[in-house]
Amino acid sequence: MISVLVVDDDFMVASIHQRFVAQTAGFEVVGSAHTGAEALALIEELQPDLVLLDVHLPDISGLEVLSRLRAGGHETGVVMVTAERDADTVRTALHGGAMQYLVKPFDYVDLAARMTQVAAALRELTPGSTDQDTIDRLFGTTSQTSRPPTRLPKGLSSETARLVLGALNGGAELSAAEAGEELGLSRVSARRYLEHFVTTGEAQVRLQYGAGRPERRYRSSATTLPVHPDPTT
Repeated sequence: MISVLVVDDDFMVASIHQRFVAQTAGFEVVGSAHTGAEALALIEELQPDLVLLDVHLPDISGLEVLSRLRAGGHETGVVMVTAERDADTVRTALHGGAMQYLVKPFDYVDLAARMTQVAAALRELTPGSTDQDTIDRLFGTTSQTSRPPTRLPKGLSSETARLVLGALNGGAELSAAEAGEELGLSRVSARRYLEHFVTTGEAQVRLQYGAGRPERRYRSSATTLPVHPDPTT
């Protein structure tokens, strides 16, 4: 499980973000902070794997929290979650070591995709040496349409993974049945590849409700999903 600390000065927004984390497989909320000082104290106490960090806090800014974390040698993954869109703020967050930057308002799938990407990076960067493919993938320089991830679960082939990833990168949102029909795969096989790419952060999934069971629909993480603003964020 990836342990997550939620930091937001608005108690209602923090509660929503905690629910988002709780409903994401593989993640658990270990605490919530509403000031920069409280965030720094809880990070020291809880040692979370990931921090969802707002920029605007009542005492010190989230950017200052990030700076102090890195200056103190903390390797905790940080996702900035904020309404702040100023380019200087984004640049400071990037240079300060934030792994993702998500602007409010956003949907659950937007946050889940970024948390999953960070989790994949944290899992990849185990102690010891790594390879260029892994480094390229973490820095976003791998061509997703020409090369699938180097590590695939048992039973999945790199050739078919390229085809499925290429279909996703075409920009269309697909169900497993639609992907299977397009690529000549069974629905079950297509879904295995699609779920793998959700796990690695290369795809996003949402539930489409209608008559009967909700349908899982997939889209490349490089393609922006439509946002339905939440007035509480």
